[in-house]
Amino acid sequence: MAAASGELPVVDLAPFFSRDDKGGMARAMEAMREACQTHGFFRAVNHGVPAELMGRALELSAAFFALPDEEKAKVRPAAVKAAHLPAGYARQPPHSADKDEYLLWLDPKLGFNVYPAEPAGFRAAAAECYGKLTELGLLIQEMLNECMGLPPGFLSGFNSDRSFDFMAALRYFPATEEESNGISAHEDANCITFVIQDAVGGLEVLMDGEWVPAEPDDDDDSIIVNIGDVIQVLSNNKFKSATHRVVRKKAVHRHSFAFFFNIHGDKWIEPLPEFTTKIDQPPRYRGFFSNDYQQLRLRNKTHPPAKPQDVRITHYAI
Repeated sequence: MAAASGELPVVDLAPFFSRDDKGGMARAMEAMREACQTHGFFRAVNHGVPAELMGRALELSAAFFALPDEEKAKVRPAAVKAAHLPAGYARQPPHSADKDEYLLWLDPKLGFNVYPAEPAGFRAAAAECYGKLTELGLLIQEMLNECMGLPPGFLSGFNSDRSFDFMAALRYFPATEEESNGISAHEDANCITFVIQDAVGGLEVLMDGEWVPAEPDDDDDSIIVNIGDVIQVLSNNKFKSATHRVVRKKAVHRHSFAFFFNIHGDKWIEPLPEFTTKIDQPPRYRGFFSNDYQQLRLRNKTHPPAKPQDVRITHYAI
C-alpha cells in the first residue's frame, strides 16, 4: 500500500495470518521492502496484536504513572548483575523531578522484572503485550529475511537469542515554553522497534530533510515499526535506520509502549556478503561487536564525542 506525500508507508500483515493469500503476502513484502529502503519506518496494520489489549495496556500505564512518586519508587530496579538492563521504574534523565519517565521490562521468563502492585491487571497486560510483540518481531524478521534476499532462515539463526529484547512503557511530560523535545533526534541501535502510542502523538521521522509525523491512526489500531542500525549495517546501507524524535505537546502527557527486538551483545555485526562481495560493492562499515556499540551509545549520552563521525553508527563507517 503506497503512502501519500508526508505519510508513513502502510504494510498490511493480514495475509501472513491467513497464509492462503499468496498475492497479498507478495504485496505486503514489496511494501515493506520499499518502506525499509526509503523511510526505515512503516505503519503495520492487521498485525495480530489485539486492539483491546493495546488500549488496555495504555490505560493501565497511564494509571501507573499518575500514582504518587513514592508509589512508583517502590518498583525502582534493584541491582541485577545477570541482566543487561535494569528492569523497573526510572526517569530520563535520572533523578529529574519533572522529566519523562518509564517502566522497563525484560523477557518475563528470565525473572528479572520488577512489577508494580497497582494498578490491578497491569502486570498481566504488560506480559501479554510482551509476548504478542515478540511474535510480531519474529514475523517481521522473517519478512526482512526475504526482503533482504538472504538464505531462508538466516536472520532467525543469526538472531535467535531473545533474552536481549526489552519493552518500555513511557510517559512524556507536557511541553514547556523552554523545551518541547521528549526524545531528541536519534536512530535506534537495535534490529526492529515497535511503538504503540496513545492519541496524543508526537513521534516524527526525518525524511529528505523534513520531519514527517507518525501520528496514531484511530481507524486501524496500527503499530509503528522501524528498523535499527543493525539492519542498516547488515544491509550495507540498503535498508535505512531512520532518524526520529518525540515532540511533546502542551498541557498533555503522552503515553506509549516501545518494544526493542534486539541482538545478543556478543554477536559480530558487519555488512553481509549479499550486499558486498557478492555484488562487488565495498563495505560501508567495519565490523564490531553489538555490545561494544551499545557501550558507545551510552558513552555518547554522557560524553558527547569531539568528532562528528564518532556519533552513533557513523563511528564504524568506512
